[in-house]
Amino acid sequence: MFLKRIAAWALLVVSSSAWAVSPYVQGDTVAGGNVQAVAAAVEGKLKSGGFKVVGKYFPKNLAGYGVVIATDDAMLEEVGSVGGHAVLGSAIRVGVKADGSVAYTNPDYWYRAYFRKGFDKKEDAVKALQGRLQKALGAGKGQGGDESQANLANYRYMIGMERLDSAKNTLAEYGSFAEALKSVRENLAKGAGKTARVYEIVLPDRKLAVFGVAMNDSGNSDGEWISKIDMQDNIAGLPYEIYVINNEVGSPHGRFRIALAFPDVGMGQFMRISSLPNVIIETMSAVAGAEKKSSGDAWQ
Repeated sequence: MFLKRIAAWALLVVSSSAWAVSPYVQGDTVAGGNVQAVAAAVEGKLKSGGFKVVGKYFPKNLAGYGVVIATDDAMLEEVGSVGGHAVLGSAIRVGVKADGSVAYTNPDYWYRAYFRKGFDKKEDAVKALQGRLQKALGAGKGQGGDESQANLANYRYMIGMERLDSAKNTLAEYGSFAEALKSVRENLAKGAGKTARVYEIVLPDRKLAVFGVAMNDSGNSDGEWISKIDMQDNIAGLPYEIYVINNEVGSPHGRFRIALAFPDVGMGQFMRISSLPNVIIETMSAVAGAEKKSSGDAWQ
């Protein structure tokens, strides 16, 4: 009986771990020495694999780390058909380090969170994308922690915290999609909120757009806050996003987006950046063309 119980427990552990998903997948290493050279090597691999590279990001105050951002035409079709907040899944992010390490966003993780109830209908497309990424970049082990498949469909870090579609995400409203898009472009071009554009992906027929935003304000820059929670090795969690859905401009709430990107970070680590969710709202409000505002929500 004792041995049967041990066997049953072992089976349960294996079964449970099989249902857990990591946010990032380790790729094959490339020649190291210079992070820009590593990024260029990854860019070449992505292009050879049929992906379109739309941006590269080397955060300030974080030497030796970078992100290459790409899109995939087939997945953009799926993102557009789901619509709404799924636009956040338009970008594929590949983290690189000066030592040649590579890790990319795991489609099985991020699209469960962004497609939500629509994931099952898109699972074949997600698996196909995963296969293309594995062929281009390699298929190592997962990293960055994990979440259960079930939790990702309606993800939030803790009870009372924000989800993907939180009303707090909405920052500004315009008369049309074109006006909203123009405002975000102009504000990023002039560095509103001490930001810079990393990438831009627009699905005009669906009236959807998403921008990668570099946050450069001293004390709260991307390089500084990601180091405070000791997650720089999972640099593919950056950059942060602002999006346009029809005539509204929004940005995912920090207590959702940061926790989703770094699921193995504990509350003690998050308290090191307790003011960041409000900083993000204020920063993205400037990019959206809205008055700066605070939600009053910190990590707590």
